Amino acid sequence: MRTSDMPLHTLPDFPLSEHEPLSQDFLALGLRGFVDAARYVWELPYGRNSDPADFRLVLSEGRGTCWTKHALLAALARAHGQPVKLTLGIYEMHERNTPGVGAVLEHEGLSGIPEAHGYLVVHQRRVDLSRKVPAAESIAAVAVFFIEGQIEPEEIGAPQEEMLRAFIRDWAARRRLDAERIWRVREACITAAEVSRSLVRMRRPSGLQ
Repeated sequence: MRTSDMPLHTLPDFPLSEHEPLSQDFLALGLRGFVDAARYVWELPYGRNSDPADFRLVLSEGRGTCWTKHALLAALARAHGQPVKLTLGIYEMHERNTPGVGAVLEHEGLSGIPEAHGYLVVHQRRVDLSRKVPAAESIAAVAVFFIEGQIEPEEIGAPQEEMLRAFIRDWAARRRLDAERIWRVREACITAAEVSRSLVRMRRPSGLQ
């Protein structure tokens, strides 16, 4: 599977139905088609929502993660019978694909650890609208995935986290590592990566995140 270098062009475009509840907030913003809705979500800042399992908060809170943003768009497409699937991919996180985590990993004596990423798949093409960066810089483009699988939008949050925990338990056991320690290192890496992204946003021109 390849990652699209033109994500919005890869998505199907269709009018949003006023009869679908998920369409209402988009229509209220003057967004009448799916690609316009996807562009709007893509341009929202990357940030954790108050409830990481509720993708409906993306518009009201004006931010989202790879999970909430893509779950919202997948649910919107599903409501209109369109083939846009939310996908979970587990990859090896390291400094080259996740700037900012290198020092944490080096301190722990690790070259990389598993992490999960959420994105859309349309006709065997990955579409990553997590952050407003060039497609070639997205996680979906630069990561090499151990596994990939479709999940439902309602499975983000605790179910999606348990999928990653199960993978880490197996990954750590095969390397005779403590899975709980690896999970703690992952949390430290996420914090370090968020700090790194904040610094990058401060240096980038307006419109890029």
